[in-house]
Amino acid sequence: MARCWIVLVTVTFATLGLVACSGDGDDAAGEDTGSVARPEIDAGGLAGRIAFMRGDASQEAGVTYTVDPDGSDERRLVPEGNSEFPTWSPDGTEIHVFCCSDGMVAHFVDPDTGELLRALPLRDPSLELFCGGAWSPDGTRIACEGFGVKDQGLNGVYTIRASDGGGIQRITSNPEGSDIPGDFSPDGERLIFARWVDDEPVGVFVTELAGSGLVQISPPDLMVDDAGFAGSWSPDASRILFVGRASEGAHKEIWIVEADGSSPRRFEMTPACGGSFSDDSSAGCYSPEWSPDGSMIVFTRSSWDGKTENIYIVNADGTGILQVTNGGYDDDPDWGTPPGGA
Repeated sequence: MARCWIVLVTVTFATLGLVACSGDGDDAAGEDTGSVARPEIDAGGLAGRIAFMRGDASQEAGVTYTVDPDGSDERRLVPEGNSEFPTWSPDGTEIHVFCCSDGMVAHFVDPDTGELLRALPLRDPSLELFCGGAWSPDGTRIACEGFGVKDQGLNGVYTIRASDGGGIQRITSNPEGSDIPGDFSPDGERLIFARWVDDEPVGVFVTELAGSGLVQISPPDLMVDDAGFAGSWSPDASRILFVGRASEGAHKEIWIVEADGSSPRRFEMTPACGGSFSDDSSAGCYSPEWSPDGSMIVFTRSSWDGKTENIYIVNADGTGILQVTNGGYDDDPDWGTPPGGA
């Protein structure tokens, strides 16, 4: 199975185990991680809905929910079984989820009912594809992490048609490891991806869909996200969010960089992210995505000891912060706009 799925699911169970073994798991799941104060954000006036994954010990996996940005009207999608890593279609009519263990490469559900709309078959037996990391801006294609079944020379990022799984197009090549897709650029001409070599994350890159113009956008000496998150492109095409950390013993932090790879820096907010695992005032922040209008960022924030994590939103300039969910293990948010804006 592809790295982005393996690592994240493993983290899910590890986190759930920590909560269960804490002696007060029910209380821990209800904590406001990081003791974050309420901000100056009018969340009730924000459009769209946030899809996210909630760890579920009974399912031994995650399940997908949607919620309003103010934390109200929480709904579970895909009523039975696991469903993870949701991503909204650009027009807001579908959500892609990773689910079902049925041999299909992609699954799409109705955001209102949670019902399965379609599943796409694998059309090339020489490839193993794990799809849904990103939608093209026009909604016609989705990106996939690909591996050669017998030939590692086929490893890399691919895209397929979101309608039927056909029209396979190769974007990158990484025979020594794996490339994990993030967002398409708003003009649909470039793609973010995270590169792994010899089971270690190397960095975050941007490439043209034609395969040329490769640029590393993460600092060479920065430890990038080891859970497979690649990056999120701002709606105005100017900036990219990704995740890094200072050292093995430090929490993850959100980083921001110009779209051409210049001026990488930590995304500053209060209370801050990062710090040592042993510091009870520290917190981890990761899985950042832009709001549809680019004015805000949705992300996951974990407590210093890793026992809880929930979804938060913050203004794009780092001011204000608001906790959206309180499920105890909530991650992988994606902010979309359903038809009608609600």
